[in-house]
Amino acid sequence: MLDHVFADAIGALRSALELALLERQAVEERFTTDALLGDTRWETSYSIPGEGNPPRVQADMTLLWPTWSQTAYRNWYLTGELNDIPAIEAEVVARAQRLSEPPNPQTVLDLLPEESPQIGTNVLERVVGTTIETNFGADLSKADYAIEVSYAGIFELHADVLADGNLLDEIFQAAGGWISSTLVLLSDSV
Repeated sequence: MLDHVFADAIGALRSALELALLERQAVEERFTTDALLGDTRWETSYSIPGEGNPPRVQADMTLLWPTWSQTAYRNWYLTGELNDIPAIEAEVVARAQRLSEPPNPQTVLDLLPEESPQIGTNVLERVVGTTIETNFGADLSKADYAIEVSYAGIFELHADVLADGNLLDEIFQAAGGWISSTLVLLSDSV
């Protein structure tokens, strides 16, 4: 098993999402490393149970472990000194799809929160700009629609969290419930 704070963060977020009774979309999970820059990224999707395949409402999540965070973590691991505080960059995209009519973005934004509750010492803030998609079938005669609202932020990993990866469970605990309730609100708005 990989013993690394980023792997612990992935496990903590997974656990929080499963405790919130969300379903993982297994085919959608990816773990990649940029061979040129060194950044490590984990991406996954979760949905409300019973949403079908593809789900009508889902959350797409990305955790990014930048190279500079790995350098700060390695320095702390080798020397015990924390000169720079490593951070995990996070993005959550709430998505409703397979809609029969174009969604009203203002209605959706009025129902969804502008930021997450406190997750550890940080919050995820709603990103300016909402995406609306139009998807056509093979014969171009019928369309369906989708809307995405994104949230982004960072999680700083102070020395106590680096020393005890179990603290990440406490940090990400609020994330599962917030993501679940955001998906329910999104489902109600479209």
